Amino acid sequence: MKSFKSTAWLLPQPVLIIGTYDQNGKANAMNAAWGGQWDMHEIIISLGSHQTTDNLAFNPEFTVAFATTETMAASDYVGIVSGRNTLDKMEKTGWTIENAPNVNAPIFKEFPMTLECRVKQKIDESETGYYLIAEIVNILCDEKYLSADGKPDVEKMKLITFDPVHHTYIQLGNTVGKAFAEGNKIK
Repeated sequence: MKSFKSTAWLLPQPVLIIGTYDQNGKANAMNAAWGGQWDMHEIIISLGSHQTTDNLAFNPEFTVAFATTETMAASDYVGIVSGRNTLDKMEKTGWTIENAPNVNAPIFKEFPMTLECRVKQKIDESETGYYLIAEIVNILCDEKYLSADGKPDVEKMKLITFDPVHHTYIQLGNTVGKAFAEGNKIK
């Protein structure tokens, strides 16, 4: 086996689009790859210092959308351009912005699924950022991305993951097994 120095190569890494409002009610979005489920009803996201963290200091509510192949270019754009420096950042994405129904944050209609969240805790907060733990208040899913059982269909969404090894985006693939059932074949 070849050895590599320690680095952020945990795979897969979701491509999360964090939506916030500033003090004037202007929408902002950023791309965050370092996040995941924290508890049954909570998520954790590692955030550097951004317009998003400025906005969360004013308003502790936000949304998290999952990037797709269709939203990939604009999702990458909001990760490389700062809302602090580019005042027309959101206009350039072409996204349709609406108010989330349960939190004071924007939703972007082009994304199939969005979590409505509320800040619960900030860990190791400093001028360079913090770890954000948030309560999932509600989950919104566009009905065209529901399966026959009425639940979100991940394959239909064409979600992407960030490959930190090669700095690429990879579309998530096909279902290959049933969780909590495949292991029964070994019993």
